[in-house]
Amino acid sequence: MFKGTYTALISPFKNDLSIDEEALEILIEEQVAAGIEGLVVCGTTGEAPTLLEDEHLYLIKRVAEIANGRIKVIAGTGANSTAEAVERTRNAAKYGIDGTLQVSPYYNKPSQEGIYQHFKAISEAEKDLPMILYNVPGRTACNMELDTICRLAELDNVVCLKDASGSVCQFMEVYRKVQKDNFTILSGDDALSLAFGVHGSAGVISVASNLFPKEIKELTDAILSDDYLRAKELHYKYLDFFVACFFDCNPSAIKTLMKLKGKSNGKLRLPLIEVDGQYLEQMKEILVNLD
Repeated sequence: MFKGTYTALISPFKNDLSIDEEALEILIEEQVAAGIEGLVVCGTTGEAPTLLEDEHLYLIKRVAEIANGRIKVIAGTGANSTAEAVERTRNAAKYGIDGTLQVSPYYNKPSQEGIYQHFKAISEAEKDLPMILYNVPGRTACNMELDTICRLAELDNVVCLKDASGSVCQFMEVYRKVQKDNFTILSGDDALSLAFGVHGSAGVISVASNLFPKEIKELTDAILSDDYLRAKELHYKYLDFFVACFFDCNPSAIKTLMKLKGKSNGKLRLPLIEVDGQYLEQMKEILVNLD
C-alpha cells in the first residue's frame, strides 16, 4: 500500500505565524507535479507539537482537499496520550485520508507492552484506516523493539513501519522477521534510504523532498528498480544536503534551506528558530555546490 517517495510536509506559516494556505497550496502542487507518491501532514517536519488542536485537524483537512485524490495523504495523528491519539485519528478519518502515521509514545517512556497496547487501541478505534508505525527513538527516548513490531504487524490495518531508528541492522531484522504480504518498511532518514533500500525497504518518508521532490523521487525510483549505480550517484550528490537537513532540529534546517532557495519564508514557531552562524554558511555552500 505504501511504496515510493512520501514527503514529510512542512507547515508554512505567515509572518504572524498563522497557517499560510497559499504557500501550502503552492508546495503541494509542486509535489504533485514532481510525481511524489504521497504527503505526510502534521508530522515532526510539520511542527505538529506547536499546532493547536483545531489547526492540526484543519491542516489535515486542507491538504486532503488540495491533494484531491491525486496523491496519497497520510495524517500524523499520534500522541503520547493514547486517548488523544484515538480521538485525533477518529477526527482525521472523516477527511478521506489514506492512512495515519502513529509515533511511538514520547516522554512517557512506556514498556514494550505499553507501546503494543497503545497502538492496538488506535488500530481498533479505526479498523478500516491503514496505520503506519513510526519508530524514532532519538525523539521518543524509547525504541520499538523487534518483537513489538512483529506483534503489531499482525493487526490487520497495521501495514507499514517508518523506521527512523538509525540502525540498518534493526531494519534488516524487522524486514526478515515480519512475514506479512502487505507490510512495507519506509526509511525515515534520507541519508539512509539507499542503505535501507538495498536491504528491502519500499521507499522513504523524506524531509529533503520538500525542496527537491523530483530529485528524491528519482533516487527512490532508482533504488526500487535495482538501478544501484544511478542510485549511488544520486545519493552521494545529495548526501551533504541530507546531512544539512539535520544541522539543527528538524524542521528548522529544512525551512532555512528552503528560504535560501526562495521556497519558504523560513518562519517557525517557538521553541524552534531559524539556523544561523556557521551552519548557515555551510548550508549556503552546499546549495551553491548543488547548483
